[in-house]
Amino acid sequence: MDLVIGPLDLSAHVDEALAVQAVAFGLGADEVAVRRQIVLRHMTFPGARALGATVRGRLVGFVYGMPNDRAHWWSTVVEPYLRARGTDFWLDDSFVITELHVHPDHQNRGIGRTLITTITDSAAEPRSILSAIDTDSPARGLYHSLGYHDLARQVLFPSAPRPYAVMGAPLPLRRR
Repeated sequence: MDLVIGPLDLSAHVDEALAVQAVAFGLGADEVAVRRQIVLRHMTFPGARALGATVRGRLVGFVYGMPNDRAHWWSTVVEPYLRARGTDFWLDDSFVITELHVHPDHQNRGIGRTLITTITDSAAEPRSILSAIDTDSPARGLYHSLGYHDLARQVLFPSAPRPYAVMGAPLPLRRR
């Protein structure tokens, strides 16, 4: 398959990455435009880093994340849900997986698993957190198989049409 996984200058390749995310996540042009600004802002945060998966030089998947900061928007939204369950300590000393997407034509080949385990393997933090649409899905199945467990469910993000689950796992992630 000629798969290569390695560091990705996400700021320079934001449009390619968002094209993958748009197909994988069903985003329209307006949502992509908003997310473009968010990604570019995130990549200026201390410790933010990204990995890409390419096949024959074409980006087919990516992951990015950063050390979590309670002052970041995502943390301020999920914190009340975590606090209600006594799990808000997960927001401290954690590496947050901000986005992980693989083009549908390349899913179910271990690319997402390799991306997330590779980026978290280099994290200095002892644990990882993320949010995923709160439904039984291949993505949540992957996260569970890696050792992530639900910290809060039915988390509502402003303007998101569906609720999310916040998940956490100790690092390093579980291997198969």
